Amino acid sequence: MAWIFGLVFLLLCLSTASKAQMPGFLSLDCGGTEKHTDSLGLLWTPDDQTTLGGTVAISTPEEARMQYRTVRYFPADDNKYCYTLQVQNRTRYLVRATFLYGNFGTSDAYPTFDISLGASYWSTIVISDENTIEVEELIFLATLPTVSVCLSNATTGQPFISTLELRQFNGSLYFTTAETQYFLSLSARINFGAESNYSVRYPDDPFDRIWESDSVRKANYLVDVAPGTEKISTTKPVDVSYGERPPEKVMQTAVVGRNGSLGYRLDLDGFPGFGWAFSYFAEIEDFHSDETRKFKLFIPGMPAISKPTVDVQENAQGRFRLYEPGYYNISLPFVFSFEFKKTNDSSMGPILNALEIYKYLQINFGSKDASIMASLVSQYVQADWAHEGGDPCLPASWSWVQCNSDPQPKIVSINLSGKNLTGDIPLELTKLTGLIDLRLDGNLLTGSIPDFGECINLESIHLENNQLIGTLPSTFADLPNLRELNVRNNKLSGVIPQGLIDKHISFNYEGNADLARKRNGLNHTVIIIIIVVLGVSVTLAALVTCFAFARKRNKSRQNGNIATIQQTKKLSTYFSEVGTESAHRYALSEIEEATGKFQKKIGSGGFGIVYYGKLKDGKEIAVKVLTNESYQGIREFLNEVTLLSRIHHRNLVTFLGYSQQDGKNILVYEFMHNGALKDHLRGSAALKRTVNWINRLEIAENAARGIEYLHTGCSPTIIHRDLKSSNILLDKNMGAKVADFGLSKPAVDGSHVSSIVRGTVGYLDPEYYTSQQLTEKSDIYSFGIILLELISGQEPISNERFGANFRNIVAWATSYIEGGNIQAIIDPSLENQFELQSIWKIAEIAILCVKPQGIQRPSISLVLKEIQEAIAIEQSSGVTNGGMMMTGNSPSSSLNLDSVALTGSETQMNPSFLKVFSQPVLR
Repeated sequence: MAWIFGLVFLLLCLSTASKAQMPGFLSLDCGGTEKHTDSLGLLWTPDDQTTLGGTVAISTPEEARMQYRTVRYFPADDNKYCYTLQVQNRTRYLVRATFLYGNFGTSDAYPTFDISLGASYWSTIVISDENTIEVEELIFLATLPTVSVCLSNATTGQPFISTLELRQFNGSLYFTTAETQYFLSLSARINFGAESNYSVRYPDDPFDRIWESDSVRKANYLVDVAPGTEKISTTKPVDVSYGERPPEKVMQTAVVGRNGSLGYRLDLDGFPGFGWAFSYFAEIEDFHSDETRKFKLFIPGMPAISKPTVDVQENAQGRFRLYEPGYYNISLPFVFSFEFKKTNDSSMGPILNALEIYKYLQINFGSKDASIMASLVSQYVQADWAHEGGDPCLPASWSWVQCNSDPQPKIVSINLSGKNLTGDIPLELTKLTGLIDLRLDGNLLTGSIPDFGECINLESIHLENNQLIGTLPSTFADLPNLRELNVRNNKLSGVIPQGLIDKHISFNYEGNADLARKRNGLNHTVIIIIIVVLGVSVTLAALVTCFAFARKRNKSRQNGNIATIQQTKKLSTYFSEVGTESAHRYALSEIEEATGKFQKKIGSGGFGIVYYGKLKDGKEIAVKVLTNESYQGIREFLNEVTLLSRIHHRNLVTFLGYSQQDGKNILVYEFMHNGALKDHLRGSAALKRTVNWINRLEIAENAARGIEYLHTGCSPTIIHRDLKSSNILLDKNMGAKVADFGLSKPAVDGSHVSSIVRGTVGYLDPEYYTSQQLTEKSDIYSFGIILLELISGQEPISNERFGANFRNIVAWATSYIEGGNIQAIIDPSLENQFELQSIWKIAEIAILCVKPQGIQRPSISLVLKEIQEAIAIEQSSGVTNGGMMMTGNSPSSSLNLDSVALTGSETQMNPSFLKVFSQPVLR
């Protein structure tokens, strides 16, 4: 059998990349021989660390770039050839492969072959001419330390590759809730209004996405252009600091429909199917205040999508700002036509700056034995056969492996004959439950033969010509399908199990001088020992059975108790949210008895002093005694009693009642055992125990739920007005509840409330401070500060901690977040026990919350969704305990997927997971 090895290129260090590049950049010159930096400033590394495959120099008339002067090619056979690249787990990447045939021709037919990412099919590369560079791009979430890009299944010609690039994304760019199940394969990324045929990429795009010019002329690419379409451009800066962050250079150009419409037709590679589609708008054209630009999208055959109206300037909250509406999931045809039409009340035609469309590709999680085989080959890092890369079975098997044809295949044959294996037989082989044929003969294996009892399908075992010692495992006789066993020429000893003799199989054990058949007859001592051993075994088996039965019964009872408790908790939660009892009035004597006449002080502030107490029924309480007896103090007391008497939610501190007697104004709350969030971030509690990241996210979620209830569940809306980390209290289980409603104020019909400015320095909304107009967006600003505290552990205002350039947490954090350096603000006490993607998600929504103008800030419902997505990222990592156009005024949001059955030939997607939006996404 001819030896065919895969190609591996392990990137042990990316520090060789150009200092100007973003972290996580790799540019691999396939077939190249030396490093070089191109005109863009990208550092290219040759793949000359491998001698596998072949390399050849090529040339084309109009291509002078060094990385396109060579290719690496591979045999046209049934094997796969892989590059294995090192990546950072739980990080999103763009991987790009290019193919330029040039004058490399060894046959009359151009090559056709497949490319895959790991076990997942990516695309079929069809070379149709010598001078066109074929480009394939994919966005994926890394779930392992390495990823393999493989070429295989050559239909004609030889597989080859010109370049392979890896680009790491920051933050939550291209996050989807389906990313653990689907890749995003690029179909179109277009720069409209481009001033030349050249693409826009690095360094204009710091992530090195290639934005193709709409000026390029090729078959069925942006044809059927609407009459009156005109290009426009600007040199003014455009704010692209959120969402998918298209490059400013792309957003500085656009097309407009002077006749009232803007339409195109193009082919979408990989479609029909379901995809991710977003458009990018920025109002870059000057027009008079009495002029308007409003338009709608129309897609033939998709009336449900062709509804929402776009007003770019209004949706983006200003001119020269990005607005990116789209759908995370939409069914699109191969030939895609779309048209924007101005509305009847618009004086100007539509505008379009850029467009991105990706197709969802379902991830194939590979063979069932992939992890076992990864462990096996990791023990033989010096052996060529152990570096073929990718999945052992898909899209083609390793040269020394055979797999069955199941959708998730299992390994049925291992042939490592004569591979100079040393040491023990790898125990991983004993875990391959589908194994039928095992060949390890002709090596230098030592040690004893392990138990292959789990490999019940084994038919043939070849271990001959090694140096194995010990006895033959008796479990060989229990393998029901065993037909052939060859252990000759080893150093085995002892007695051959009788079951093997009785099995009538092809059994060769010659060349083992100390291995013999069992002699007839046993002495009485041996018989007695066997009987005793059997008796003890039976007794032990009976005891073990009884113990297991008892344990199972107890566990069943425990499960029943847990279920009962969970149901009780659900009922308790329900009543806590809908309760309508009036505030209870306590006698002062009750309060004095509960607090031991105010003995144990647990907190204080401008409002007064808080004491610990316990009522006669055992309920623990917190007693707030008002010390401010001014008109303002009495008003805050009455305000809190009035509000808390009518609002009830599990994430608001429960108000139990009040007391007004002998000149004392007292409020009584449930006791929160773990105190204030502030103390756990940088107070005395923080010194005892660090609140980990998933706990911080859960605290943020709890608090956001409480605020959402105030903003959306109360009529009229209640604005807290004093949100801060000292007003987020924690119960026994570190569940968070919002407290202190002394400054809270109802909104009037959802409008702005004129109000004397109240609040806490560091958390106070600057717009509210200057305008004295209070809205719920003032709470959003304060909550954004709390989110930044959760990330950094820092206090909102400091003259020392933020350095000479900054005094508050907003300016300090924003400078690092917008600069892409999130690590600089992460609380060191978290000790890297988090997923960076979830930190990014919270950082990005926090920066939106603290925007200077309320209209730029998201709603609390959107903030809550972003927090929940961050929690989902953490939970999926295991680290811790639709249409395209629409309107809206939020620069960033996400929607949950609603289920829908996917049928027909358009897709092979899993309908239980990937679902179509019934409403668009606003970004």
